[in-house]
Amino acid sequence: MERGEAYGFSAVMSGTFLLSCLLFAAINRRQRGPYMDEAFHVPQAQAYCHGRFLQWDPMITTLPGLYLASVGVMKPAAWLFGWTGSVVCSAAMLRFINLLFSAGNFYLLYLLLLKIHQKNKAVSGFQRILSTLTLAMFPTLYFFTFLYYTDPGSVFFTLFAYLMCLYGNHKTSALLGFCGFMFRQTNIVWTVFCAGNVVAEKLNEAWKTELQKKKDEKISSRKGSLSDLMRILRFLIKYLISLKNLVTLTALTWPYIILVTVFFVFVFVNDGIVVGDRSSHEACLHFPQLFYFLSFTVFFSFPHLLTPTKIRKFLLSLRKHPVQYSLIAVISLFLIWKFTYVHKYLLADNRHYTFYVWRKIFQRHELVKYILVPVYMFAGWSFADTLKSKSIFWILMYFVCLLAVTVPQKLLEFRYFILPFLIYRLNIPFPSLYRQLLELAFYIVVNAVTFYLFLNKTFQWPNSDEIQRFMW
Repeated sequence: MERGEAYGFSAVMSGTFLLSCLLFAAINRRQRGPYMDEAFHVPQAQAYCHGRFLQWDPMITTLPGLYLASVGVMKPAAWLFGWTGSVVCSAAMLRFINLLFSAGNFYLLYLLLLKIHQKNKAVSGFQRILSTLTLAMFPTLYFFTFLYYTDPGSVFFTLFAYLMCLYGNHKTSALLGFCGFMFRQTNIVWTVFCAGNVVAEKLNEAWKTELQKKKDEKISSRKGSLSDLMRILRFLIKYLISLKNLVTLTALTWPYIILVTVFFVFVFVNDGIVVGDRSSHEACLHFPQLFYFLSFTVFFSFPHLLTPTKIRKFLLSLRKHPVQYSLIAVISLFLIWKFTYVHKYLLADNRHYTFYVWRKIFQRHELVKYILVPVYMFAGWSFADTLKSKSIFWILMYFVCLLAVTVPQKLLEFRYFILPFLIYRLNIPFPSLYRQLLELAFYIVVNAVTFYLFLNKTFQWPNSDEIQRFMW
């Protein structure tokens, strides 16, 4: 990092943290007590603060990583600053933990952009800082910086594990992956993603060697015809059935293999992945979740994905390959018909944006969910098109992880899309400065509207005196 870039990064990070602190103070003045899921998280953390580590709320579905991290910060801070009484582990102090995680996420996002795009010399320090600021302000993540939820800590440890993986520190990466798993069990998928990065790199090296041997310049390791993809598939099978190759991959990824083994032992002993309220968090094959994620990604990355050039390229591809797209459309219609699930929380809780998305769009008519298939197809094509700079093996590995983290979820919840979105956004090529600025401006507007609604547009339910607020 050059000196000018270092100063610029420090100034932007400090300014963002100061702004977040001011917003944090405003939110805590308006909402002093626990809100929504905080009603479970805050008392549980306070029980840990008082040394009651065997006490557990059966409504909590995640492992106690957030509470252990909170106690690990709060107790030394209370001793250092002489805090006593109710201020220690109060709702406000516990929320402040996420503000610290948010600052850590800002730094990690910058380091990841620096590492992933290190070969692109055309990217300026200003663009890196701007992209870091934009991703740190990503609305769905940024909102939960100010509440005592698992998301900022979950993102912190997962991004940290990914960074260590990219630098080849796989034991450290696996350890950080375990911390992420302790915040949210589904983060085990991103441990597999880190291992997949290593495997994809080795596969890509072997594939390039294979191409060189055959001296076939027409075959691409990134993008090609159906025959090229079939050849890649045959190569993949041949590579993975080789005992020598499997031993090499195992030697490189053993820390991740141990962690995944621990995960399966946990699932066996726990009789499932969910810790607490299992009836409301049942796994299922909810394939339309992938379509919702793609639509979510197009919405938040519209300066990159929803452009006239991309629309023209998609229509040209549609004309060029009508049979393939017709087949994709039929499969999509079938998946929507047979595998659409509507969680009771989605229909009952009018405090979440997803409630209004479902009611205003999907519940307008029974056919709406089928009519949206062309939108999903464009979203999927545009999404894949922006990843064409990555190797085919990386893309396959990412999509497997994307399916694993989205499809089993019955509830449509935008928070579940945060990590797959961030990893996607980190890996696409740097857009033009104009599009970066447009993206940042859009995020700022969305955040401003969200916080305005949360703070000022309160309401009450007929059977409750509690103040209700709109949120993600």
